[in-house]
Amino acid sequence: MTIDLHIHSSSSDGKLPVDQIIYEAKARGIGFMAITDHDNISCQTAAMNLTKYAGIRYIPGVELNITFSNTRFKEGKPTSLDFLGYGFDPENSALKAKLDLIAHYRQERAAKILQNLNAEFVKEGIATLTSKDFAEIEASVDGTLGRPHIADYLVKKHIVASRQEAFDKYLVRCDVPKYPLYLEEASRLIREAGGRIVLAHPNDPHGTSLVALTKNLAEQMQIVQESMLGSIDGVECWHSRADEATIQHYVAFCRAHNLMMTGGSDCHQKPTIMGTVAVPSWVADQFR
Repeated sequence: MTIDLHIHSSSSDGKLPVDQIIYEAKARGIGFMAITDHDNISCQTAAMNLTKYAGIRYIPGVELNITFSNTRFKEGKPTSLDFLGYGFDPENSALKAKLDLIAHYRQERAAKILQNLNAEFVKEGIATLTSKDFAEIEASVDGTLGRPHIADYLVKKHIVASRQEAFDKYLVRCDVPKYPLYLEEASRLIREAGGRIVLAHPNDPHGTSLVALTKNLAEQMQIVQESMLGSIDGVECWHSRADEATIQHYVAFCRAHNLMMTGGSDCHQKPTIMGTVAVPSWVADQFR
């Protein structure tokens, strides 16, 4: 059975809406899946209904951005990590309230990022962004507004040639801190909503991961053991950017600590890679 438990829709920073994702998943023979939008669960009820009709087993998902620090790395300065929530009740009031608060903060954060961008544009003689531009950015988003949407708008305005250039040239420099959600609170929210929480892509060289603290796999697993074991239920071992050494290390770690193991493509449909990661079929049995 083809499994993909890490897919993003246009409710966050994916390209396709939920109905098109499920149509594509059916065409690719995916038998078990989860849509895991960033800090957003607005599409979960629709996804559950559509996958039932399509004959695909589905589990509710979300990807939460966590503020994390470890005193032995980066002088204890905070960094961002991603965690995946699975199997929760999408109608849980506490979880919905927290995600609504984060969404509101994202709007404020985006406005401040645009202010910082304008300061840079003034220096470079580029026309500044207006409230009309901000409204257009908001209109392009089905759910959660984030920096990728701003990057795409800068491409549309021909200020940069690509999303990556937008980040490299402006958005890293002009960033504003994310909402400070900590692992203990995120774990409590997911678990009290009936779900389980999983460390996402721990050794992703191009994403939000423990690589920001250390590239050494043994040191990464020591961080997980020291700072996370009481708050997580598993680790995402299979990922589109996980090499064989990463997979082997984290599978062994999960088995040693009786943690569940998950996997997925992290597909944003740019390009469409859902279903391309070789996640073992027994992963699905952990959710029964």
